[in-house]
Amino acid sequence: MIPAALPPGTIVFERGWLSSNNVLLRGGAGPTTLIDSGYFTHAAQTVALVETALQGDALDLLVNTHLHSDHCGGNAALQARHAALETAIPPGEAEAVERWDEAALSFQVTGQHCPRFQHHRLLVPGAEMALGGQTWQVHGAPGHDPHSVILFEPQAQILISADALWQNGFGVVFPELRGEPGFDDVAATLDLIERLAPRIVIPGHGAVFSNVAAALHTARGRLEGQVRAPGKHAWHALKVLLKFKLLELGIIHRKALDEWFRQTPYVSLVQTRYFGSLTLQSMFGQLVEELASSGAIVLNSEYIANA
Repeated sequence: MIPAALPPGTIVFERGWLSSNNVLLRGGAGPTTLIDSGYFTHAAQTVALVETALQGDALDLLVNTHLHSDHCGGNAALQARHAALETAIPPGEAEAVERWDEAALSFQVTGQHCPRFQHHRLLVPGAEMALGGQTWQVHGAPGHDPHSVILFEPQAQILISADALWQNGFGVVFPELRGEPGFDDVAATLDLIERLAPRIVIPGHGAVFSNVAAALHTARGRLEGQVRAPGKHAWHALKVLLKFKLLELGIIHRKALDEWFRQTPYVSLVQTRYFGSLTLQSMFGQLVEELASSGAIVLNSEYIANA
């Protein structure tokens, strides 16, 4: 983290990989705002972090860059704690939130969970929003998620990049797993970030960083590899889903995780599209062995644990 480089009133809560980072924006004429709220199992911690930073002040606005469960799982808890809290989301997911369609919102298909919440405002790409002490631009950033947005503050040249750009890459390109184009959108979003020329990037996961050119170079290299070998990207995505579940649970009986894997719709989608010659049983076995070999998980004859 680079606190001296961030504008006054900008506080970054760097979380683990189960929960997205949270960004608190205070001061000035704009509403006191929190960007993204983490996963639901960390909701109490998210509320406590925000309460400590606010020191009795109100939280006015909650903004979600996109509605993957690790970015909006704390929404309901924050709304319950702050009665007047407004929540702003990207427009492409507003109808799904209103009817609470957990499949359309990706929670059900990824085997994850998010308590129901309400939204009050939309994050329209091309708009500007006063948040805390600065005015932020809203930019569409499809790729990892077709509805995702990023936020850019042009005076201090700060970018809140969500999962569009990390220091060492970007998030899984979920549309590609469904058989929908996504790699070109990732490339266009990386080009957009380069044009914005941020000085500092606050990513959705990992530390705040300033070597943006290097991060873009790394991201483009990863994208090129995924375009050349989409099956490797899909295989990696399955590892991400398994690792995320173990981050959530800590430890689980091998048979129970195997059952979760078989019942998760994204797994079947990926198998059908990329690995039709493999059974789900063999896929599960290979994936957990590879995760164990890399040190990401710990195996024994009955249990699988997060490492």
